[in-house]
Amino acid sequence: MMAIATTVMGVTLLFLLAALVGGIFLQIFLSRRESRWPGLVLPLLTFLLSLLNVLNIADTGSVSENVLLVLVTVLIGNIPTLVLLAIYWAAREKRRIRAQMDKMNIDDL
Repeated sequence: MMAIATTVMGVTLLFLLAALVGGIFLQIFLSRRESRWPGLVLPLLTFLLSLLNVLNIADTGSVSENVLLVLVTVLIGNIPTLVLLAIYWAAREKRRIRAQMDKMNIDDL
């Protein structure tokens, strides 16, 4: 029985790791597109998902505790959003620099 649980947990972790790596590669691919909008799709989805997490918070009875809990939930829930936005900004910056270099090369001719 324990071997089955260990196998299931291993397969689940492997699947989650593959989904994480696939999501990062998808974000890099979308961020390198000509249009800037496709690269903002995944950060928008993770941001909306983090807002849904706020709806799962139970009332603690104290207003200050509730506010603190909402703030912490939003901050922690937006870590994937920030990572995806960092990938987006890095890819767009490389694209901008490459476009400037191409423009300089054309001007030199």
